[in-house]
Amino acid sequence: MAAMAARGAEAEALFETHTAAELREAERRLRAGIEQKREELRQMVGERYRDLIEAADTIAEMRLSAERLLGSVRGLQRGGVTRPGPAPPAPPRVQEKLYRAAAQLKLLLDIPERAWSAMEAGRYLPAARLYLLCRHLHGLLQLDAPRARYSPVLARFPILLRQVAAASHFRSTILQESKSLLKSQTVSDQAVAEALCAIMLLEDSSPRQALADFLLARKLAIQQLLNQPHHGAGIKAQVCSLMELLTTTLYQAHALFYMMPEGVPPDPALPCGLLFSTLESTTGQQPAGKGGVLEDEVKLSSWFRYLPESVVEFQPTLRTLAHPISQDYLRDTLQKWIAMCSEDIRAGVSNLLVYVKSLKGLAGIRDAVWELLTSESISQNWDVLCRRLLDKPASFWEDLLRQLFLDRLEILTKEGFESISSSSKQLLILALQELEAKSNTSAFSKHIQFEHNVAQFLWSESSSDLPSDAAWVNVANRSQFAKSGLSMKAQALTPCIQSFCSALDSKLKARLDDLLSYLPAESSPTKELTPPVQPRSSFDRYADTSMVEGLLRDHCIACIHHVLSCVREELHGAQADAPSDTRLHAVLFMARLCQSLSELCPHLKQCILGRSGSVETALKETRSTKKLGKGKVQEVNPVQAKWQEVKAELLQQSLAAYQIWSSAVTKALVQCFTQTLLLDTAGSVLAAATNWDEIEIQEEAESGNSVTSKIRLPMQPSWYVQCLLFNLCQEVNRVGGHTLPKVTLQELLKACMAEVLAAYEKLMDEKQDKKAGTFPMTQNRALQLLYDLRYLNIILTAKSEEAKTSRIKHDSRIEKVTDFLEGHIDPFDLDVFTPHLNSNLNRLVQRTSVLFGLLTGTENQYASRSGALGSQELHNILPLASSQIRFGLLPLSMSSSRKTKSATRNTERVECDADL
Repeated sequence: MAAMAARGAEAEALFETHTAAELREAERRLRAGIEQKREELRQMVGERYRDLIEAADTIAEMRLSAERLLGSVRGLQRGGVTRPGPAPPAPPRVQEKLYRAAAQLKLLLDIPERAWSAMEAGRYLPAARLYLLCRHLHGLLQLDAPRARYSPVLARFPILLRQVAAASHFRSTILQESKSLLKSQTVSDQAVAEALCAIMLLEDSSPRQALADFLLARKLAIQQLLNQPHHGAGIKAQVCSLMELLTTTLYQAHALFYMMPEGVPPDPALPCGLLFSTLESTTGQQPAGKGGVLEDEVKLSSWFRYLPESVVEFQPTLRTLAHPISQDYLRDTLQKWIAMCSEDIRAGVSNLLVYVKSLKGLAGIRDAVWELLTSESISQNWDVLCRRLLDKPASFWEDLLRQLFLDRLEILTKEGFESISSSSKQLLILALQELEAKSNTSAFSKHIQFEHNVAQFLWSESSSDLPSDAAWVNVANRSQFAKSGLSMKAQALTPCIQSFCSALDSKLKARLDDLLSYLPAESSPTKELTPPVQPRSSFDRYADTSMVEGLLRDHCIACIHHVLSCVREELHGAQADAPSDTRLHAVLFMARLCQSLSELCPHLKQCILGRSGSVETALKETRSTKKLGKGKVQEVNPVQAKWQEVKAELLQQSLAAYQIWSSAVTKALVQCFTQTLLLDTAGSVLAAATNWDEIEIQEEAESGNSVTSKIRLPMQPSWYVQCLLFNLCQEVNRVGGHTLPKVTLQELLKACMAEVLAAYEKLMDEKQDKKAGTFPMTQNRALQLLYDLRYLNIILTAKSEEAKTSRIKHDSRIEKVTDFLEGHIDPFDLDVFTPHLNSNLNRLVQRTSVLFGLLTGTENQYASRSGALGSQELHNILPLASSQIRFGLLPLSMSSSRKTKSATRNTERVECDADL
């Protein structure tokens, strides 16, 4: 009752929660499910009923069979009772014939078990011989004739029908298993010979057909080996198994099919003709009772003596004689087989090598193949084998694998350096974006601030300035890759430059280490003097060293060219527009980067130079170059030339970036200088005026008396000249002026001097026009302008040999401006002023040589110290410590010489006051 109440509640809940249409759909599904269950029940009952009926029919048949058997037994008993007497004995000939037939039947029934046992043991030749014996017995007993069903033997022994049917499967099974054994590379030569003999006996084929079957099976084995699933390290095993299969095939082809020429004694190390000897022992005629298939198997049986002689001495035979294969045919067939397999091997190994992702793995496979082919079991008689079978030497590594490995190596190297190129480009773009961001100092990191002002980086202190072992490790004993913070600051290599070069160098090191695993290990000089005795090698696994190093070099240079193209593209964009300060920071970053890549990326040099990139080799080459005379020509190493080309390209790109910076700096500074120079008011002229020197001079009057007079000459340049030079020094110092290339500094001075001359020429043009209302060119102003121009010419003109041609052009322009300015000075006064003006100018140059040292350099020291002052030069050099040289020679400022002793003393006193 409770169950019915629960079901009623469920029904009511259904009616409350569902609509009428939903209820009808639920009813329809429920009825369909009921019908389905009913149908399944009918099918299950029907199947069980059929099984029950079949079981009942079987039981009924068994009962009838048993009744018939009992009836037959009772009939025999009744026949024995009613027989009048013992039957007369059968004639001896009939009885012997009956025993012979019974023995044959007994043997026929035992053969399947013996044949299956032989096949399970892998002895396919005995199994084939038993099968052929079985076929022979079928012929004797007339069991394989077309009307065998009507033979009296089958009528009396119906069980033989099953035996005949079972024996028909022996042939296909033996052939299948024998051909499957031919694919294996681990079986012995004798087992392969027996399998081939079994195939020849069952198919009645010739030795040439056996050779074709053998090579076809090995070709299928190669394809099967190449199509196996591969998982990482399994590729090495597959390639080694492939090489082992190829070499084993040739060795077994020699052992099975090759026949020594007549009169040549056999070689114990290389057996041959095994197939023909096995065939001869299998099909040869042996003395009666000693040979045959049943030699030891049924000899001890009681019915063995009743077997016919044809059964006892049965030997399989071939319809055609097994003629030996000629050497020409064997050579041609093997060469065609190798050529046919080579295509599959190249395609298959190429597909396998795709899964090798490192050169170290590639080298491991190559070394494993080398160890396999160099092993004594393979390489001992390989040359003799190839000469006999192929009539030429053969190397599977050279012919099949070497080019595949080189192609894969090139692909891996190319992919690796393309990855380095793309990552370096991204790193460069990211660094430039950070540098070109708006200068919000609070949000900027210290590294970015260092890029904006290198001088701030140079004079900052950090814990990494000195290495941790600086106190006890000598500089000569430190690693060439260990760089201290002070050395980085000495070269103005900012942290951003260091991080970029470190990232690039680590990636190059990873590629280099991976590729070095493919090359021979470097040996020490002592080992090279006494090389160990190497075993006989099947091939030179390091024969491609130069080619591999060439690939590394080419791809590394292509990577650097890619980085340089990115830099060139960025510089082209910066040069197209007027570069702002933030843009100039990025330009200077690229200039320093190109300048320092060869120094901060030591593995870049190793990638390009290869084995010749060691420090010792470079030092030796440098010393040998220094020792050569000027007239001697040294042969340039092509590899070293490549490295020098890369360094030259980096330096050229660095100079191009510095050129953009120098042009922008020159235009910005000289523009302010030009505006101040062209101001043509009395106030502007007075505002730019500086200190003048008052000098007493003695002149001879017309009466012959000496007259003392005073003249006033400029002793300092105008303020805007000093501001120009000081701002120029500040800009040079801000970018690390001591590390600027000499060419860049010379170009900066040259461009600055050219702009200054242009400003003076513009002033000259304006004064020559003589516009109304302009301030006139007075003698004092002309003296100051002449003094400024000559001072700028001394400071900004490079004294190197390279600048001679440009200096000649400047001299003509300077002379033109100088003539214009001297034209506004009284000629008599000019003759009086000139020596004193030169003296003031020389003193000024010496006094400001330290202040503007970044511009003047060591070559711009006052040059009048030659000749007479040569003996005093030692007195102008600071004493140096004799134990260890840390600084170069420090020249002191030299006092200018006067013609008179009093002038000399006055000059020295003035210089001392200025220095103090």
